[in-house]
Amino acid sequence: MNVMERKNTGLIKEFNTYIREHPEFADSIPNNAIVVMQLEGDEEFNKWSLKLAKSHAENGRPVIYVRIKKMKPIRSRIEELELQQGVAY
Repeated sequence: MNVMERKNTGLIKEFNTYIREHPEFADSIPNNAIVVMQLEGDEEFNKWSLKLAKSHAENGRPVIYVRIKKMKPIRSRIEELELQQGVAY
């Protein structure tokens, strides 16, 4: 999986979480729609994402552009940890 595929997968995961928390947005997405992830400020990714969407396009199939304008930083769920230093064998 390349960098763009990983970024797209992460954005789709975040979008799915957002839709579960805000189901009113799901109502505005037609069935069988192509969902194109776009990330404000990342033109390289946006061009890649559009190219991917075009490769899946079919006549008459709806296309929804999801432009993510702002994301919170990812936070770790680790509550406590310990580091130990060793010597390589």
